[in-house]
Amino acid sequence: MLAKRIVPLIVAVALFMENMDSTVIATSLPAIAADIGTSPLTLKLAVTSYLLSLAVFIPVSGWTADRFGARTVFRGAIAVFMLGSIGCALSGSLSEFVVARIVQGIGGAMMTPVARLILVRSVDRRELINAMVWVTLPALIGPLIGPALGGFITTFISWHWIFLINIPIGLAGIVLATIFIEDVRAQTPDPFDPLGAVLAGLGIGGLAFGGSLLGLNFLPTSVVLALIVVGAGAAYAYVLHARRTPAPVLDLSLLEIPTMRAAVVGGFIYRSGIGAMPFLLPLLLQLGFNLTAFQSGLITLSNVVGAMGMKTVIPFILRRYGFRRVLVVNALISAVLVAACATFTPGVSFAWIVGVLIVGGFFRSLEFTSLNTIAYADVDNRRMSRATSLVAVAQQVSISVGVAIGALAVDLTLWARGRDTITAADFQPAYLTIAVIAACACFVFARMPADAGAELARRSAAPAASPTEATDQRMG
Repeated sequence: MLAKRIVPLIVAVALFMENMDSTVIATSLPAIAADIGTSPLTLKLAVTSYLLSLAVFIPVSGWTADRFGARTVFRGAIAVFMLGSIGCALSGSLSEFVVARIVQGIGGAMMTPVARLILVRSVDRRELINAMVWVTLPALIGPLIGPALGGFITTFISWHWIFLINIPIGLAGIVLATIFIEDVRAQTPDPFDPLGAVLAGLGIGGLAFGGSLLGLNFLPTSVVLALIVVGAGAAYAYVLHARRTPAPVLDLSLLEIPTMRAAVVGGFIYRSGIGAMPFLLPLLLQLGFNLTAFQSGLITLSNVVGAMGMKTVIPFILRRYGFRRVLVVNALISAVLVAACATFTPGVSFAWIVGVLIVGGFFRSLEFTSLNTIAYADVDNRRMSRATSLVAVAQQVSISVGVAIGALAVDLTLWARGRDTITAADFQPAYLTIAVIAACACFVFARMPADAGAELARRSAAPAASPTEATDQRMG
């Protein structure tokens, strides 16, 4: 009985480590960039490379757990994540740091999907919602303490320790998993799709990573264009491959389901805008307001405070207004609040900044939870694992696109104004751009059936958030 109750806590510890690491780095980017000899905007490669590594390896994580056992893969994922953390702490150049972040991403890619498999197969169905509550706590607590902790460590100790703190947490997770988690696996796993995995990885990595390199002079332009061309070709080849494969690594036929299509396509557009928020805000506060990493981290907490406040009213809102209306209207409201960040210039009241961030986090949390719930409303159990992979990949790639768009907007503003030094005013076009992109998602959501997800809204006392919501809350 104790093992059944402690499994969600063990999973939560691992996800807490992954979520905190993803937020703790945001406030430390300027210090890391200065130490390894690059610019904060160029260091966005560390963010995008991690997210792309997640996107490339998430599709194969479910099959790996089915084939080799969830406990084995889960412990291995923690170990790989720890190895990447050590690599980040020891990095002395941009190239070394990016490679270490990719290794971290491989470990992180295995954690979330395998955590879901462990819960589904280890916890009684009647206890699953309660288990999910424990698992989603890291999605709130990690981002809550991450920015402030990262700022404190960077300001008063050294940025290297924001990665080294993962080691004791990871070791504890491995020991507890060995003692309490059964090595569950599927009796008849789907056959592995090696060609699909290669094509999907090349397509996702080439398009998103190549796009994030544009304008950075990190690699020759010919190499960057080659990455994009190879990515586009691989993506097209994968679409053709998936149509004639019975168990593709990413099942695109799921997009024929209206609610899934809205969650994936509309969610991609929405997150492509919102995904730039955790990248832009710390840079704005530190480079535009000359705040320390610790001070900017404390202000960034406002986003998560708003997100936590929304959790108690989400069930009522969805029951009262329905998924379609909530997704459409809330996309516009949250986009307006993102645009309000363009008012953050020296001289503006910090009370205004904190207020906008709290209210914005409130509405973004509603959008994220609604998207993560409606995605699975009409998916049958047989294809649930494939649906989770598709949603997770789309989510990770969209965040990478968001970071690239935000940084590109700042780059273009600097170029247009003929300056090299970043000021707070240089972030205004970026916030307006990502706000418009996020708002465009409402057109996709409006095409959902009026009663989409009605059964979920009626039955759920509280929408059970997917473990993938952890990533969303980092953006909130």
